[in-house]
Amino acid sequence: MGPLFTCSIDDGHPSDMKTAELLHKHGLSGTFFVPIRNCEGDEVLPDAQIREIGRRFEIGSHTYDHRYLKKVDIWQAYHQINDGKKYLEDVLGMPVNGFCYPGGRYLARDVELVRACGFSYARTTMNLCFDAGQRPFEMPTTVQFYPHDRAVYLRNFAGSGNWFRRTTGLQLAMQHGDWMKRLYAMFDHAVRSNGTFHLWGHSKQFDELNAWQQLDAFLAHVARAVSSQNRLTNEELAVRSLWVPGTARAVGPA
Repeated sequence: MGPLFTCSIDDGHPSDMKTAELLHKHGLSGTFFVPIRNCEGDEVLPDAQIREIGRRFEIGSHTYDHRYLKKVDIWQAYHQINDGKKYLEDVLGMPVNGFCYPGGRYLARDVELVRACGFSYARTTMNLCFDAGQRPFEMPTTVQFYPHDRAVYLRNFAGSGNWFRRTTGLQLAMQHGDWMKRLYAMFDHAVRSNGTFHLWGHSKQFDELNAWQQLDAFLAHVARAVSSQNRLTNEELAVRSLWVPGTARAVGPA
């Protein structure tokens, strides 16, 4: 079957247009999780650019205002989850089935709200995984495209559970102090083991790091190793994982 690759980009910053172009350049797929506004003051994509990205990639919801759900009451959480979905569906003219928890900060209550609002799956910030997990509304990732130090991986490992299946990822992260060497080592492990590699990040940070050249080179490396049928959106990965029935555009609430 070969390795699977998916990419998800959070926060809906206007620099997502550049990330989308790089993914398209290398024939890769992915998902852009977009809030309607950002309560932290960052710019967000206007409707026309959301539609433009949506013609090539999956658009998922990231709440209405990029609120950390753990910090708001249940009614605010409901409106953030539900209203963000409905707005994007009006913009795109199609269902929005994927959700991502801002900052990875959420409660068990919020998992149930995401399900109740009609999403098919949700993505977290749990890293170090080489599969799609077993919980449709708590999809893990492999690694963030960012120069974290080793302590960040240790904290994420300790705080996110599922330790047995994440041990190999932690070992690889600890072996490499250079963040790009770490990234390539983790991807190459996914290729050797026919696993899933889930890259995620923020386009605004790519700008701040001036890391576009590194991202371009890494995506070229991915494209050489992953067959076209295994380059997936997050939703397609959920379907491949048998979390939801049918095809990626036909899924409904779980």
